[in-house]
Parts: sequence; structure tokens; C-alpha cells
Amino acid sequence: MSSSLFYRIAAVLLVLFAIGHTVGFRQTKGMTGADSVVSVMKSVHFTVQGSSRAYYDFFVGFGLFVTAFLLFAAVLSWQLGGVSREVLAQLPLATWGLAVCFLAITILSWTYFFLAPGIFSILITACLTAAAILAGKS
Repeated sequence: MSSSLFYRIAAVLLVLFAIGHTVGFRQTKGMTGADSVVSVMKSVHFTVQGSSRAYYDFFVGFGLFVTAFLLFAAVLSWQLGGVSREVLAQLPLATWGLAVCFLAITILSWTYFFLAPGIFSILITACLTAAAILAGKS
């Protein structure tokens, strides 16, 4: 298998991860007590650098940051999948940086979240690591 294929698979998984994250991170259905927590997050306002914000604003904002990062990582993975092995061998900071970043995300997913993000993270990390290994062999 080629690094190109692993990068393209990672890109598709990243888009699916981004969609699932975006749809799911604000859902409370089936979570006992979650609605009351969200209600408090929305009701407590404070001023930060001259702007009135609620804790829920930070929650949503950081959740959407994650979506933006996942989509950027998908685009980057797709682009890396179209680069020759010779060029990829000259970009170890990008190829291995992306793989190591997703290793950290895998650890965080299993530590703080649940099965779905954990599985997506493992699969993405495996693809990016395999791609980085293959990319270094020119």
C-alpha cells in the first residue's frame, strides 16, 4: 500500500469525524442531567475583554475550533496524498507532525471522551503513521 492511499483514507475519516463531532458535541438527548448543566452554562454570563459571554459560548466556540481543525487536517491529508514520495520524504515535520498530533488526540479521546471518537482517532492515527513511515522510504 502507498502513503497516498493512507493519506486519502485518513482524509475521509477526518471528514466523517468532523461531521460526527459537529452534530454531536451539543447534543444532550439521553444524557441524564445534561440539560440542567447546559442551562446553567447558558445562564452564567461574565465579561471577558469587554465582551459579555456565557460559559456555553466558550463551549460552542471551542467545539467549532475542533471542527475547523479536523477539516483542515482532512484537507492537508488529502493534499499530502497527492504529493510524490520524494517530496513527502522532504517533509518529515509535516508528515510525522500530523501523525504525532493525532496520537495525542487519540490519548485525549480515550482519556476524556468515549468509544466513537476513540475509534476514529485510532484509525486516523494508524493511517497517518503508516503514511509517514511509507513517505520516509523514498
